Amino acid sequence: MSDPNKDRDAADGSVRADDAPQPGNLAVSPDDLRREAQEAEAEYESVVRSFDTDTLLGRVAYAVGVALALYHIWMSTFGQLNTLWLTGVHFAGFGFLCALRYPLINLKSEAGAKLVLAIDVVIGIVVAVSTLWLLYDVQDIFDRGRMEGIQTVLALIIMVGAIEFTRRATGLIIPILILVALSYVVWWGPTLSGVFRFSGLTLDTLFFRSILADEGMFGSIALISATYVYLFIIFGAFLVRSGAGMFIVDLARAMAGRFVGGPGFVAVFASALTGTTSGSAVANTVSTGVITIPLMKRAGFPPRFAAAVESAASTGGMIMPPIMGAGAFVMATFTQISYLTIVAVSFLPAIVYFLSVAFFVRINAKKYNLQAMDDDAPTAWEVLKKGGPSFLIPIFTLIGLLVAGYTPTYAAGFAIAACVVASWFTPNKMGPKAILDALALGSTNMIMTAVLLVAVGLIINVVAMTGIGNTISLMIAQWSGNNLLIALLLIALASLILGMGLPVTASYIVLATLSAPALHLLIQNNALIDVMMAGQIPEGTRVIFSLVDPGAMTALAEPMSRDAALALINAAPPEILSQVYPQALDAHVITMALLSAHLIIFWLSLDSNVTPPVCITAFAAAAIAKTPPMRTGLEAWKVAKGLYLLPVLFAYTNFVGGEFWEVMHIFVIAVIGVYALGSAIEGHMEAPLNWVTRIALFGFGVALLWPNTPIAEAIGAIGVFGIIIWNFRTDWRVQRQKREARVAAPA
Repeated sequence: MSDPNKDRDAADGSVRADDAPQPGNLAVSPDDLRREAQEAEAEYESVVRSFDTDTLLGRVAYAVGVALALYHIWMSTFGQLNTLWLTGVHFAGFGFLCALRYPLINLKSEAGAKLVLAIDVVIGIVVAVSTLWLLYDVQDIFDRGRMEGIQTVLALIIMVGAIEFTRRATGLIIPILILVALSYVVWWGPTLSGVFRFSGLTLDTLFFRSILADEGMFGSIALISATYVYLFIIFGAFLVRSGAGMFIVDLARAMAGRFVGGPGFVAVFASALTGTTSGSAVANTVSTGVITIPLMKRAGFPPRFAAAVESAASTGGMIMPPIMGAGAFVMATFTQISYLTIVAVSFLPAIVYFLSVAFFVRINAKKYNLQAMDDDAPTAWEVLKKGGPSFLIPIFTLIGLLVAGYTPTYAAGFAIAACVVASWFTPNKMGPKAILDALALGSTNMIMTAVLLVAVGLIINVVAMTGIGNTISLMIAQWSGNNLLIALLLIALASLILGMGLPVTASYIVLATLSAPALHLLIQNNALIDVMMAGQIPEGTRVIFSLVDPGAMTALAEPMSRDAALALINAAPPEILSQVYPQALDAHVITMALLSAHLIIFWLSLDSNVTPPVCITAFAAAAIAKTPPMRTGLEAWKVAKGLYLLPVLFAYTNFVGGEFWEVMHIFVIAVIGVYALGSAIEGHMEAPLNWVTRIALFGFGVALLWPNTPIAEAIGAIGVFGIIIWNFRTDWRVQRQKREARVAAPA
């Protein structure tokens, strides 16, 4: 057993030379895991209240959570859906729970805490009652076309409540954005000149549209929260209560635990499986990390690297179908592309990402010469026999219903029922108490997401009313000079800045609203350039282009150079291009360009999870590993580099929505490319790499991942495989020499 002090980073976050990781005993004590889980939970939930159901308030919160879950399940499956009432009750219920769970302020004294709790109860009741009261009057409001008297007061209470609940749950950034947006509409928008000038609205009109418009608080985004997102969160809670969470970790240990560096693979595999249902990077980190991080540390991985792998893998849970956080559902609403299509095209990119993390595990296992394996890992058959039904039956039910054409909410509702039935075939049988606990857990897990998605409607409504989204999209196109790569860099920078204060879903919604049109336009331009370079422009399109350049009729009849095609597109005004796209590009290409734009934004919105200074997922993993948070964030940023590489492929290739063999070709090239870059960054494959080889390998990796360059791709593939063969032979010789030395050594 290695010295436990050597399994930790030095106080300054560095690893001393004599602290090189050593293989340790991988046997995991249940008491150790329970203790570390409790510490992680305390670290994660230090700013929220928890209620004992033995108290009156605890029983009320429990009952409200159960009632909300049952109401939403019924309304989303068999009930007659009234959108306003569903979203209004959604906000009223979760606003009340948010007031109870997230205190107005944190006071240390017992008397002060009780006073704050009493105030929070009053706030929660007032906002909930105001919401239901306004819903009761909604037909009268629609008949008059405006709010009057007490209705205006109720609207003000609802909006202030939404902003305050969001502040408690997510911090100050979203409330500040909301206040800036609302004040722009009423006060300072009319004072501006140029493209950002807005004529302004009265307060009455603002209240009406902010709450009741399709883009407002109780509009499309809130409906996504109340249906798709909530039901899948409940589904995840039922999986946890049925024992599927432990099944996932045990299955990961069975599948990967016996490989060299196996505990790292367990983290990747478990996080991928957990991500299919949890949709929360931090929850994923806390739930799987309390097992996988100690396993990795005992195997000899540096604690900081163990935390980085867990946070990077857990972040990948947000891009892993079928839930993808709330992203897939919001994306389906924004793009009007079916949820099933979004999930289908997202699967292979997610696999590439998880492989990129797994490559770092393998490379570092060889780098630190780790040979310890999880000898206590169960066999796959033992795991499947014991807990397989609790996970596999609900998942197959969900996927089967989705493929059969049922709506996601209907499929999720039946998958929840399947969790209960499946548990009866395992030791963790779910009775009435366990079912109620799962419903309450689902509601607790939904609080932050619910208040966030309702409040974000205030920003979306301002963007829709003012048209500022189109203005900003045009500015992005101008700032980038219609260069797609520069636009990607600008959006990546914006996502990092927004992500410092916004959760992933909110960051995606804001960025998609403001920049997706510009990105969609530039991706379409790239596809149009390919058609022009191939000389396949239809005659009708050539006629339209001749309005811009009379010589275009002749020039477009033959293949053009990329520069000439780009110059012609840049010379065409937007109204001309809007007529060109439908004629020159296939409808499928245009649709996939839109989906690619949104997937790029969603993937880039994840970078704040693992990028300092605000990388909450990495911080959660650091709390478990007992490592410096900021240094852990830097390590996680390195391991999660796939978040930045895959969006380039979305933009420049047909990885999203291409023909089967084309997609598989891109998949294979991407896998080889990320392995090459990871090895170059770490300076190691199976054996160490010198600086010359690292630089060459990095160049070959870039050549593989640089899109639409067949010659560079071929050179990169040959170069990478050449280095792999040379490196593997070097490692084989070294291992043979070690074996011979052991044989020759005296007994």
